[in-house]
Amino acid sequence: MLRISIIDESEGSVRLSLEGWLVGPWVNELRKQSEQTLSERKTLTLDLAKVWFVDPRGTTLLRELATRQVEHVNCSAFLTQQLKETTI
Repeated sequence: MLRISIIDESEGSVRLSLEGWLVGPWVNELRKQSEQTLSERKTLTLDLAKVWFVDPRGTTLLRELATRQVEHVNCSAFLTQQLKETTI
């Protein structure tokens, strides 16, 4: 399960906090929320401090979002390494 919460929102930006496991259907849910924010031409920041596990689809989504200037903050060392390894 993944909880997605808006922790800060302004006219031009949104910061989402993710908590739990970014796996299975939750990857699509994050994709939908991210696409909605980006389609409104707002900047998006994902706070990943409370993400405990990310499956390969979740890692792919996070990488895709990064190419669209979505910032990831508070990544664990493990998640940071996962994101680096998928770039090779």
